[in-house]
This record gives sequence, C-alpha cells and structure tokens, in this order.
Amino acid sequence: MKYSVKIGTHEHEVELVERLGQLRVEVDGAAFDVSYEEVDEDGQVVVLHDGKSFAMSVEGSGREVGVTLAGHHYACQIEDERERAQHSVEGGGAAGGGLIKSVMPGVVVEVLVEVGQVVEAGDAMLILEAMKMQNEISAPWSGTIERIAVEASQTVAKGAPLIEIKPLPA
Repeated sequence: MKYSVKIGTHEHEVELVERLGQLRVEVDGAAFDVSYEEVDEDGQVVVLHDGKSFAMSVEGSGREVGVTLAGHHYACQIEDERERAQHSVEGGGAAGGGLIKSVMPGVVVEVLVEVGQVVEAGDAMLILEAMKMQNEISAPWSGTIERIAVEASQTVAKGAPLIEIKPLPA
C-alpha cells in the first residue's frame, strides 16, 4: 500500500509490502528491508534494519500520528493513496465549479446523480471501483450537475472526465 507521509514541512511517498513476515519499505524510491515487532499494546515497537534495532513509540491512529525515536518526537500526517486522491479532487474546486476527473483507473459501479440536479459539497455523486474497493466520489463543492461523462459499468482511466458541476448563482 502506498502512503503520503508529511513530517513537518517535508512530504514523503512511502510504500509498504509485507511478505512472509518481512516488511519491504520504500521511501521516496529508496528501498529498505526491515522487520518489526510490537512490544506492547501501548504503541511500543522495535524495528530491525541492517543489523541494528530501533525502539519507537507510536501514538495516535488514523491520519495524525506521533512517533518518538531516539528521544526525538515527530508529528506525522498520513494519507493512503485513496484518501490522497479524494483530497486532490476536493481541493480542485476553489472557484466553486468545474470538471471532476478520475484520480485513479477503475470501473463506474453506479452514477448517483443526474443532469440538472443540485448537489451540496460532500454529496455522493458516483461509486468508482478501483483495486477491488468501492470508492464514493463526492461533490467537492456545491453546484448544479451540468454534464455526466460516464455511465454504470464503464471503465475509466486516470484523469478521465466524470462529472461537470456548474457553480450556483451568487
């Protein structure tokens, strides 16, 4: 699974693959073979890499996580690739209207809106299946559905137009 990890002002792309008890970690394209063991239920973890062990304390869950390593505390913001894709769609509509594009390849499972329908920010517009998971694509801003470029069962590529929303009159 791929993640975007922001530590302070630095953002890193992290990919984790677990196979046969070993963890393959790739950070910004550099690969590391590590193993880890959870010490207790309070977030204490031991990570083994290159013959060295590192004790870490992990606090929080979900998007906001604090990691203490060697006496230094790091506040981390974590998004998986689906969350990141959804947030990039949400951030695209500062003007209050426009074209919503697919942020990943997939299959349209169901279109939940119709042309002329008024939607509020956060309303579900369609269901897109990608990587065997159904993702609800929500309206990033309020407006009127002006065009629907897809239909159920249609395969779409990353960047394909999905729905166009016209801003509500001021």
